[in-house]
Amino acid sequence: MTKITTLGFDADDTLWHNERVFRLTEDRFAELLADYTEKAHLSERLLAAERRNVLHYGYGVKGFTLSMIETAIEVTDRQVPADVIAEILEAGRDMMRHPVEPLPHVEETLKAVKKNYKLVLITKGDLFDQERKVTASGLDVYFDVIEIVSEKTDDTYRTLFSRHGTGATEALMIGNSLKSDIVPALDAGAFGAHVSYDVTWALEEADEPRGHERFYRLDNIGKVPQLLARLS
Repeated sequence: MTKITTLGFDADDTLWHNERVFRLTEDRFAELLADYTEKAHLSERLLAAERRNVLHYGYGVKGFTLSMIETAIEVTDRQVPADVIAEILEAGRDMMRHPVEPLPHVEETLKAVKKNYKLVLITKGDLFDQERKVTASGLDVYFDVIEIVSEKTDDTYRTLFSRHGTGATEALMIGNSLKSDIVPALDAGAFGAHVSYDVTWALEEADEPRGHERFYRLDNIGKVPQLLARLS
């Protein structure tokens, strides 16, 4: 018999839509720079900038906006018009004003598991924007603890599940990112349930830990109660 006392939930693209907002903004960015470069090349340059900048600006809209500006300067050989920079900044502000739309099955799942488990929301990114999304989602009422971290590592999960539960070995982490939500949680000794989203940011891609005895793949988040029943 497996004892699980604590459930960790990722936020972006696990509880609500997020990546598709970035994709829509990237399309808008490509339109602004269409006179200077092709969309495919622009996407490559933008991803390279994001990869460099995540170490300096962290994750989220602000870092993405700065990466778009940096990329615009590079692909135009420093000739990007001021009005294009203004449009990029406005696109970033629009992202931070975008409505938060919970994914299917999320609220009923949180309701179903709350009475028997401690629920911890573990999300990474810009503090201001993540707090906004948590509140706007209306899902904050289901969580005992909300943790916004700069990065998700095995030490992150080991620390948080010890602080807010009975340790990582008695915790299940649920999320859409293999790289951030599942692999480091497994390395910390927790169980991991991967709930895929239809699009994944390139910097969040990782190989599936097939064969790991604590790894599970779910069709949707609504299957979490069934998984917990199996494990108990």
